[in-house]
Amino acid sequence: MKNLVLTLALSLATSVFAASPAEQQLSEAIKAPNLSVVHLWAPWCSNCQAELKSGGWLKTVKANPEVKFYFVSVWNGGDDGKAMLTKYELANQPNVTILADPSPRNGDAKIKRFLDMPLSWIPTTWVYKGGDLRYALNYGEIRFDVLQQFFADSNSKW
Repeated sequence: MKNLVLTLALSLATSVFAASPAEQQLSEAIKAPNLSVVHLWAPWCSNCQAELKSGGWLKTVKANPEVKFYFVSVWNGGDDGKAMLTKYELANQPNVTILADPSPRNGDAKIKRFLDMPLSWIPTTWVYKGGDLRYALNYGEIRFDVLQQFFADSNSKW
């Protein structure tokens, strides 16, 4: 009986906290030996819009063709925001992948964790190398010169 209860509890926990398709795809992608950038954003977010309008993302993506960039729209009801990324010329870049988490913007169903990391603000940007999180920028707009330095530091011998 004890094993049955434990099995049911584990099954329930797995079904309640199952990773979204975007998380499943990214959990494998970030294990690549090169750098991967996971950028959590939403088209309605003014800070996210400011980053795009500055041209910093496009310049950074183009300057770093060996880096894989994953733009993940969150808190946006499953809309991937591709129209906005197309407007700022990011959607068709060869090293950019566009994904969406299906969760809503508000309420109890709003995700609070992504890739087993806390998610409380957007934009949020994480830099991975070989599956290891190298840098996490969890609160607000990114400075692209700092992101470029993070790339250099992540590729240097430690």
